[in-house]
Amino acid sequence: MIQLSNIHKSFGKTEVLKGIDLQVNKGDIISILGPSGSGKTTLLRCINFLEKANDGTIQVDNIEINVKNATKKDITEIRKKTAMVFQSYNLFQHKTVLQNITEGLIVVQKKSEKEAKEIAKSMLAKIGLEHKENAYPSALSGGQQQRVGIARALALNPEVILFDEPTSALDPELVGEVLDVIRKIAKEGITMIIVTHEMNFARDISNRIVFMDGGVVVEEGTPSEIFNQPKNDRTKQFLRRLTPEFTYEI
Repeated sequence: MIQLSNIHKSFGKTEVLKGIDLQVNKGDIISILGPSGSGKTTLLRCINFLEKANDGTIQVDNIEINVKNATKKDITEIRKKTAMVFQSYNLFQHKTVLQNITEGLIVVQKKSEKEAKEIAKSMLAKIGLEHKENAYPSALSGGQQQRVGIARALALNPEVILFDEPTSALDPELVGEVLDVIRKIAKEGITMIIVTHEMNFARDISNRIVFMDGGVVVEEGTPSEIFNQPKNDRTKQFLRRLTPEFTYEI
């Protein structure tokens, strides 16, 4: 479904991604773990061209693009198949909850206002915020704003949803409500790539874990393989630091 091959990305003289290969199959829930600065978010943003990689190829379904030669049409086609949930919500502050969700449906997907509203209301019911459709983001908690961000992504009916640390901007007591919504969506079989620092969540929800450090994929495998039997010393060090209860079999 998604195939990344030899993805490189630099900012100035700093090479952030150093030849990433990643395959995502339909229905996969992949959590990308790693320390700050490892390139996780940059990789996610390169998938839908919020950042343009310097080299490599990106394939989503039957669309394969050499990033060096990507045209506006290519990028538009990739973006139609993906949706992003941002760590800082990225809601339009001057628009209501309902308008935030309908905006992309009307402007990008050219749906009628009536159809867009029907879809938006359905998505709000799914995340338990149908009673907030006329509220503005400033009147919502951080957890509610992020749930609206998830509803906005779902409304686009994408092939894959990209989550960029969806709970990192939240107060600890609000994290659970957002993770519960993501768990609910996961049961519907939607393909997801999630950059997260929530170790237990990643272990519970994912069918594959990717550990990145220094702009490369250090190790990947099932949650059991990564959390219980990691092969790479750097993976072991990372998990031991973040999960005090972490043990692995020798």
